[in-house]
Amino acid sequence: MKNGGHGLSEHVRGTGPNFPAPGFFVGGPGAFAFACGDILLYRLSILPASWMLLIIFMTAFCSVRILSSRWLHHVLWLVVCLVGGLAWGSWHSCERLSQSLPPGLEGVPVVVSGYVCDLPSRGSFQSLRFSFCVTGWPGRARLNLPDKLRLAWYHGDSSILEAHRLTLTVTLKRPHGTLNPAGFRYEDWLFRQGFRATGTVQSASPASSLVCGLHCRYTRWHQSLARWVKSQFGGARHYPLIASLMIGNRGPVTDTQWDVLKATGTVHLVAISGLHLGLIAFAVGMAVRQLLLSVPAGRLSASGARRCVLLVVGLCCLAYALASGFTVPTRRALVMAVLAMMTTMSGRYESPWRTLVIALVLILLLDPFAPLDQGFWLSFSAVGILVLVFSNRLGRPGWLPGLLLAQAGVFVGLAPVLAQFGQSQPMAGLLANVFAIPWVSFVVMPVIVLGGLVVAALPDLSFLALPLMNGVLDVLWWVLAWLSKQPWPSASAGTETLVFVAVLGLVAIRLSLPWSRPVAILAVTLWLLAGADARSTAASATPASARVEVFDVGQGLSVLLTRGNRALLYDTGPAVPGVFSAVESTILPNLKALGVDRIDTLVVSHSDRDHSGGLKALFRRLPVDHLVTGEPAPIARELAGMEVPIIDDCVSRRVSFSGMELSFWRDPAARSGNDASCVLTIRDPESDVEWILPGDITTSAEARFLEARAEKRASDPLVRIVLAPHHGSKSSSSARWVRTLAPDYVIYSAGYHHHFGHPHPSVVQRYREVGADALNTACSGAITMTAGPRGLFIREAVDESPFWIGGAGLARDQCKIP
Repeated sequence: MKNGGHGLSEHVRGTGPNFPAPGFFVGGPGAFAFACGDILLYRLSILPASWMLLIIFMTAFCSVRILSSRWLHHVLWLVVCLVGGLAWGSWHSCERLSQSLPPGLEGVPVVVSGYVCDLPSRGSFQSLRFSFCVTGWPGRARLNLPDKLRLAWYHGDSSILEAHRLTLTVTLKRPHGTLNPAGFRYEDWLFRQGFRATGTVQSASPASSLVCGLHCRYTRWHQSLARWVKSQFGGARHYPLIASLMIGNRGPVTDTQWDVLKATGTVHLVAISGLHLGLIAFAVGMAVRQLLLSVPAGRLSASGARRCVLLVVGLCCLAYALASGFTVPTRRALVMAVLAMMTTMSGRYESPWRTLVIALVLILLLDPFAPLDQGFWLSFSAVGILVLVFSNRLGRPGWLPGLLLAQAGVFVGLAPVLAQFGQSQPMAGLLANVFAIPWVSFVVMPVIVLGGLVVAALPDLSFLALPLMNGVLDVLWWVLAWLSKQPWPSASAGTETLVFVAVLGLVAIRLSLPWSRPVAILAVTLWLLAGADARSTAASATPASARVEVFDVGQGLSVLLTRGNRALLYDTGPAVPGVFSAVESTILPNLKALGVDRIDTLVVSHSDRDHSGGLKALFRRLPVDHLVTGEPAPIARELAGMEVPIIDDCVSRRVSFSGMELSFWRDPAARSGNDASCVLTIRDPESDVEWILPGDITTSAEARFLEARAEKRASDPLVRIVLAPHHGSKSSSSARWVRTLAPDYVIYSAGYHHHFGHPHPSVVQRYREVGADALNTACSGAITMTAGPRGLFIREAVDESPFWIGGAGLARDQCKIP
């Protein structure tokens, strides 16, 4: 070989006989393998042992020195880099998980000192929510205690938080959130952000004597900047958008505004991203270049001019990123913007793919937890799509064709990525972004940035800046609001369909051949028609065997029964109007993941908010054929003004449901309250398994249920599962109830460390005495039971959860029922 015959191509040949060239690691296959290793870590259910990683690393490294095969060298170096990425992420994860709140400190008032390290925001029930960086635990050993807390202060005094450095008395608990196969997981977010405990503030006092380091001083400056922006622009009609675009403060954005942004696919416009930093870089770069033209010839070389432009642009981008809070997305955007700028100004051609890989590795080195961010996947996917669309093209399209090509590519290309997060690409986004991106880029951002600088320098000119800001944002918001109200077609489809449409569309856009237009039209047509196969997808996704899933909805109840293409939902979990709804956060995402697009029967046991929350949201999103409830009047009032099926009273009767027997019963002596709960008994003749869902009935209703059951003389099933009445309250699950039913399994649907304290120890003891195996959604997460000819299979969501939820020492291991 001309290269010396050492076994590696020029691309990977280094100074030694078996060592790759630098290009292998810097933006090459090795760098990409390192990134894949870090990303792979967050798909594991347990952290890999350090000794195991070391053995694999050393084995691969030493094998390179022994083996002479060229392709084996290449593969082994990829393994070395992959393991390096795994080790990098694993080390940081171990460090984060090592910080934990001892079980003995949960629910106990403790004193902490530190500083407020983000912008406090208003929450529900007149609360202030903020992050608190702990610098000390007075009176306690500091070893391995959390250094970052997520706190809520109910009826708190915001002026005290402005003191920044504080001593707080707090009540804490370990990180915990609902755990279901699909939907938002609060525990993921807490781990990603580094919060190793959450809690509430009992009292607070300033602590100006505390030492304030660099990060403390920066967060104090940023909070002061946020207060200044509010004082200067708080009276503007579009203050939430101004605060978001100017300093990255999205706290003031209202729920209504979020709904419009989500419906039009323009959320990215109010989150500081590469677009915003790119605009800053472009504007500053153009200004500096014009200034340098006035420098006499010979005073500054061409390379010196490029370095000067790069330095000034980099400093301005850094300043804007710092003013925007220097959050994780902002840091990611800063890295990508600076790399793109360096590549552009270097005067040498660099493959955009190599630059993208370098950016990927740099971001993972700076922030190994980045793959847990949805924004990480969306931003890199979007940039990758744009590189695919525009790199190595013969000739450059004009700005309008280029914008259309870019938006079409991102629109179809991101659809499969969004589907992995349980989201769909809004059809309004295609048109909305074609208008919004250039309007925000060339009109809104210059007005807001220059307006902010002018007001900072000359406060008396604020009377000119405010109307101008309001005016340009009026135009933007009018268009977005109008587009969000239009009846756009639905584009729901399975992942396979979305991937096919994305590939077809991107190929058509990339090739730009005469036949690309028909192909693009075909792709869009398939995209629009993809919703037509939703029903067939649902039929194939739902199991042929009886499947009962008890969702983890905190202190509440929601159970889904599916068989074939039919679905029954028992209760809808808790909801707090305008704050939280289990329907939106848990039930709907999980129904979508299962392919359920219609509820055949909805049973609402009674009208308590922890059993009937979010009913309107459910009816707005899914058709319901039949509604049964123990309290028809309150449920009818709740759904007044909506088209709903006839609401049936829960009278004693039996019906067939996809081959299963359903028995409804309600206490004839109760007309309202817990004892009016509709009790549902499900029996699968094929597997001889029985489920009893009793709602919130108390001991008196339990006695009458057992009497009615005895009159029917039903035979005992092979396996019986009982949901503990009223979440395991001591007012239910009487000794007679437990002894008579003698369940094989009892399930408690309760909240973790909830103030009600469910399940009550006496109830737990009674079920234990009859030999019932106990499960608790607070510990297990969602509980899935599949019954078939081979018996009953039970799966707990916690057993399939990632290492930061299911790992040893976490909160869920402390709540297991003995």
